[in-house]
Amino acid sequence: MSALRTLLLAALLTWPAVAVGVAWGDENGSTATAPVFDSGQRQSALDEAAALAASRAAVGREIGAYTLRDQHGKSLSLADFRGQPLIVNMVYTSCYHTCPMISQTLARAVEVAAEALGAERFSVLTIGFDTPVDTPPAMAAYARRQDIDASYWKFLSGDGATIKALAADLGFSFTASPKGFDHLAQTTLLDGDGRIYRQILGESFALPIIVEPLKDLVFGRRKPIADFDDLIDKVRLFCTIYDPSRDAYRFDISLFISMSVGFVSIVGMIIYLIRGLRRGRPSALS
Repeated sequence: MSALRTLLLAALLTWPAVAVGVAWGDENGSTATAPVFDSGQRQSALDEAAALAASRAAVGREIGAYTLRDQHGKSLSLADFRGQPLIVNMVYTSCYHTCPMISQTLARAVEVAAEALGAERFSVLTIGFDTPVDTPPAMAAYARRQDIDASYWKFLSGDGATIKALAADLGFSFTASPKGFDHLAQTTLLDGDGRIYRQILGESFALPIIVEPLKDLVFGRRKPIADFDDLIDKVRLFCTIYDPSRDAYRFDISLFISMSVGFVSIVGMIIYLIRGLRRGRPSALS
């Protein structure tokens, strides 16, 4: 067990993290590409520079334990989702373009993530911010229009004060406009402590943009190995890889085997050299 733990810790230090590109996270300084604001071809009513700054400043912030209602009218607290990663995006249900596109992109990504990482290892929340309109029945209708009915995905609504405070916590900006709302196209990934780990901008994005940081949280890239379950998660972390030819993730144990063989070979060579020096004989490799 200790040898395997050492091997995996060594891999943690040497395995390169996958670049995620169109995102802001608490562990890198990557730059977002041009984000999408729901304003069509006209001038946006939103201060875009301020919206981007608010989004970026929110990374690392812990969101409040707000009470909302799901699409069935049941009250729940955001604190109920602590302990595992949480994906949050905000929409308004009368939106005809950007919000549905974000939802469809996210639906494809989390379907792949659920298959690769485990559907029970994370949750997804879509929250309506048009408070007079986005009631539980409206959120339920929106979910049906998007053909989303996953056990890990809830559609929530709340009162005006709660939604305003939650949006501020998330760094999500929106303002009323003649055609509805102008808003930042943002999807937020929270860690198990309710802190913002990654902001993903744009109405569409490639699978690894969200699955890679989610994988890091689910399998605990930064978490030390404390038991056998942690050991298994570390193996899954390194062996769950993106296959661009299929636009999907697969488990490839050969990567771990290759690392193990390489690590054992290096250790064996070091031991051989040390023993040769102790015996006072020159090493066969010298």
